[in-house]
Amino acid sequence: MNKLVFGLLVILTTGLMGSSFAIGKIGLAYVSPLLLVAFRFTIAGVIMAVVVRMLKYKHPDTFGNWVRMAAIGFFQTAAVMGCIFLSLRTITSGESSILTFTNPLLVVLFGTLFLRIKYRFIQWIGVSLGLVGVFITMGANLTFEIGILFGISSAIAWAIATLLVKSWGHLFNTWVLTAYQMLFGGIFLFIGTVLFEEPFFQVNATSIFVLVWLVIMASIVQFAVWYYLLQKGDPGKTSAFLFLAPFFGVVSGWILLDETLQWYVGVGGLFIFIGIFLVNWKSRAK
Repeated sequence: MNKLVFGLLVILTTGLMGSSFAIGKIGLAYVSPLLLVAFRFTIAGVIMAVVVRMLKYKHPDTFGNWVRMAAIGFFQTAAVMGCIFLSLRTITSGESSILTFTNPLLVVLFGTLFLRIKYRFIQWIGVSLGLVGVFITMGANLTFEIGILFGISSAIAWAIATLLVKSWGHLFNTWVLTAYQMLFGGIFLFIGTVLFEEPFFQVNATSIFVLVWLVIMASIVQFAVWYYLLQKGDPGKTSAFLFLAPFFGVVSGWILLDETLQWYVGVGGLFIFIGIFLVNWKSRAK
């Protein structure tokens, strides 16, 4: 692929990933958190499910595989996105994006503990730097706000989802998995809306714009571009560019919400970015 096109697509997809935090926080003034993401992923999931049906991609043929797909949807969509939007009620969109995108660091930890995956020394250096970055981002103290706990929980859920995809992903067509994990996640989020919050939705131009943006641009387009890049390029090298997403999260929060970037958040974010890059970076020599 042309390097310029590759670079522009990387900026597009990571920019959409990061900016969705600020866009989502704008929406929370009009929609309750779980209800907003429930609508977002149910609508996106239905649209993509129709598309993959029309294209006649292979669907799961056993009940067990549908259950596995639902489990991925619970962690990847319901738990991750539910925790992100709950965190946005008490911390900035920049802080939430930084904490959420520590998930590659947790993948190394959980992969070692539960799947006996062996990682290289440089990846453990990345994990160490990333964890130091998280500590600095929280203000170098152990006083947790509830939003920080939700932010960390979203990273944990994402890491679990990543390991489930590593274990079960070969059973599914990539686009079918993407469509139905979003749909299942949206259904779980609607259940969470009923159980854990008092839902409200103020219908106006802003709330509709936020919902449409999150469904079309931050879900369908973002996923489509990201998977396209993974298929056309080296997955390891491509994944290394995920460190750009929290950068765009911080920048979009500053531009759209006038969020102030505390010095320790910037320093901690830098440590996390370097850590994620080292975890995902692969040398030419095997």
